[in-house]
Amino acid sequence: MSDMTQETKPGALRYLPMIAILVVAAVGAFTLRDYISFDALRDNREALIALRDANFILTVFGFVAAYIVIVAFSLPGALIATLTGGFLFGTVGGSALSVTGATIGATVIFLAARFGLGERLKERMDASQGTVRKIREGLDENQWSMLFFLRLVPVVPFFVANLIPAFLAVPVHRYVISTFLGIIPGSLVYSSVGAGLGTVFEQGESPDLGIIFEPHILLPILGLSALSLLPVLIKAVTGRKDL
Repeated sequence: MSDMTQETKPGALRYLPMIAILVVAAVGAFTLRDYISFDALRDNREALIALRDANFILTVFGFVAAYIVIVAFSLPGALIATLTGGFLFGTVGGSALSVTGATIGATVIFLAARFGLGERLKERMDASQGTVRKIREGLDENQWSMLFFLRLVPVVPFFVANLIPAFLAVPVHRYVISTFLGIIPGSLVYSSVGAGLGTVFEQGESPDLGIIFEPHILLPILGLSALSLLPVLIKAVTGRKDL
């Protein structure tokens, strides 16, 4: 009996990080909506600028830390955080800090999911046959392409896109690199919007968050997405597996 208890406890502990993330995400979804919003940014913009000017380094680290928490616990407000980064640090600086925070936060989710479920699911998929095994093999052969595609084109929620690679046993370095590079285009777009919020606030208007769908912005992103899938298409046409 004691042996069974000893074996059960470590197994249960594996799920604690993911459970903690889900609980905090659920609580945050209901309690933080009014605190991480465009209105909150507008109302506190002078205090944020004063903090940045008084202690730039502290503001930088505080911003990145806040972004990590938002992404790691899937809290609402990642878009507002990106706008805030652009508003405080400019397009390039804000984007660099947002991408850094988002990548670290996404890696936290990735590792929590892998620790709790990833290895066990991988073992089951490796032992499976038929369609499931073919899907797994296909994803293994095209991991880089599929990871970049998931980041460039948000066909699934960001939270889900963080979990899928963990369940498919994607190497950590591959996940981190594809996440970091894949979210740069979108981050640059919204950081540029944030950089122009000073004028927007003065005019009493709201930012155009639909700018990413403008042809001159959307088409290059779609082009990058198509480029990320090019190796998959080449393999399909030529039958090669060594690209």
